[in-house]
Amino acid sequence: MKILADENIPLVHAFFDSLGEVITRPGRQITRGDLEGISALLVRSVTQVDRALLKGSPVEFVGTCTIGVDHLDQAHFAEAGINWSSAPGCNANSVVEYVYSALCSLDVNWLKARVGIIGCGNVGGLLYRRLKLQGVECVCYDPFLSLEQNPDLTSLEDVLDCDLICLHTPLTKSGPHPSFHLLGEAELRRLKPGAVLLNAGRGPVVDNQALNRVLAGRPDLRVVLDVWEPEPDISLSLLDQVAIGTPHIAGYSHDGKLKGTEMIYQALCRHLKVSPGLSLRELVPPLADNRLQCPPGDDWQSLKSLVASVYDIGADDSALRQLAVDGVEGFGRGFDGLRKHYPVRREFHNYRVEPAQGQALSPRLKTWLTQLGFGVADSN
Repeated sequence: MKILADENIPLVHAFFDSLGEVITRPGRQITRGDLEGISALLVRSVTQVDRALLKGSPVEFVGTCTIGVDHLDQAHFAEAGINWSSAPGCNANSVVEYVYSALCSLDVNWLKARVGIIGCGNVGGLLYRRLKLQGVECVCYDPFLSLEQNPDLTSLEDVLDCDLICLHTPLTKSGPHPSFHLLGEAELRRLKPGAVLLNAGRGPVVDNQALNRVLAGRPDLRVVLDVWEPEPDISLSLLDQVAIGTPHIAGYSHDGKLKGTEMIYQALCRHLKVSPGLSLRELVPPLADNRLQCPPGDDWQSLKSLVASVYDIGADDSALRQLAVDGVEGFGRGFDGLRKHYPVRREFHNYRVEPAQGQALSPRLKTWLTQLGFGVADSN
């Protein structure tokens, strides 16, 4: 069989070569002509897989190595008898760590904030559980959940009154609760003074033009955007006004992307009715140099330094802003280039924090680090 895959899927040849001939292409450039003779199509979120792309093609399986599925035409899949699979939860931890990294960069101690989460699925649900574990006051808006599933459900208006609002909802334009432009100008203007708004879900959930207008008159608001409307040709004036802007890479940890590849490999094996012969455990060795020495300072300063040493979100922000400095022509290609050539970013659980010589980690810092996923050494 022939398999067409987005070139940005890591370990795509290592996993799929045993199942067929693997051909790779840039995700945004996949066309109907590329699908001649293709039985399986493997994508990420930048490829719109719909009737126009697939009609009349021999594709019988579509796999997306992502949590989100708004780029997949599921109705056409059902009509055409195409089997498909996503990778739910594969990069949830990566996005949650992005949130913590952004807050550390902004010097926002979430333990002292009232946090609102919009969308409590794989990502938002994990963030919610992590924050509750840390004793954070947290409320959620998700009309698809019940109070039995989440006792902290409340209204959208109540969430918008929080100190910190995090959006992790998929993009929907129909149904009883569409998320498209869920936050428009009226919702954005009601944010409390000094609030932090973070969107690492889907760009059009926030009306970007309205956000641009609101920020022009509300310098007190701090906004973190990893997703934009539209991508990749985003509003440069909005980029200039946000506190942190990144090129849709919140879920781009190396661990998360690898997990997505493995999940789709397993799904294709099920489709082909063969037993999976490979796993990440066999293909990816543990991180060798994984020891971090705790820097001096109080617990909050030490935590911020340790988080930044593993994931410096400021570097992603700087790289995106440099594209604007270099000129607007080709910005979209540059945006995609930052994603394609994104450096390897490992998740916190790969690292072990040790105290400096003659020092000890405070019980509070050890608890804090453990809750974020770091390994912690008791002594030298």
